[in-house]
Amino acid sequence: MRYFIQLAYNGTAYCGWQRQPAAPSVQQTLEDAFSTVLGEAVAVTGCGRTDTGVHASAYVAHFDFEGAFPEGFLRRMNKFLPADVAIRSIFPVRPDAHARFDAHYRAYRYHLALQKDPFRTKTAFFYPFADRLNPALMQEAAQLLLGYEDFLPFCKTGSDAKTMKCRLYRSEWVFGEEEMVYHVAANRFLRGMVRLIVGMSLSVGCGQLSLAQVREALDRQQPLPKSVSVDPEGLFLCEIRYPEDIRLP
Repeated sequence: MRYFIQLAYNGTAYCGWQRQPAAPSVQQTLEDAFSTVLGEAVAVTGCGRTDTGVHASAYVAHFDFEGAFPEGFLRRMNKFLPADVAIRSIFPVRPDAHARFDAHYRAYRYHLALQKDPFRTKTAFFYPFADRLNPALMQEAAQLLLGYEDFLPFCKTGSDAKTMKCRLYRSEWVFGEEEMVYHVAANRFLRGMVRLIVGMSLSVGCGQLSLAQVREALDRQQPLPKSVSVDPEGLFLCEIRYPEDIRLP
């Protein structure tokens, strides 16, 4: 039987989702917990990678298990897992369902704090030069991306992606008194894409990069003249969508 896991995690203490040989990962933490509680080795497949320090308020993974879960299984799992990882639900899906390949919609948020807050040092990126930003230009830069399907300028160097094509559904800034939040949704994302887009928006907003330069880089599919990747702590994977018939009744 195949099961989907809906979970959330604070990525501060982890090298990202994917298991690494010499650093703690969310995948390893989850697999160790399942294996301990169920008494057998369990492999968990995630809906995608997140980088070191990146968070997920809504992450999906799958695993296969034959047999009955012990009584109070979900409660026992959450008790065994560290405080920065929480399972929301576990439910059966089609035998061929895949957490990564069947996802057709992914959404991220990037939180940019405008005031220094000692309680959000690991969940928002503090930007001390907000008074230098032009919100209208930042919004225009974000909206510009919706007219494109190829995003080489926003792919981290060394990526093994076979295509730079992504279908964007949303790209916009929401401005508040205490923070700015960038919202982006697509069918897929390139490595480091969201952090590079946020960095581009800040560069445009403070006049270090023009909209014409961004447009030219996208038209020619070449790197930006000034490429900036913001820190990971403000980034959250916040929504994953699947076909409605993937879940068993």
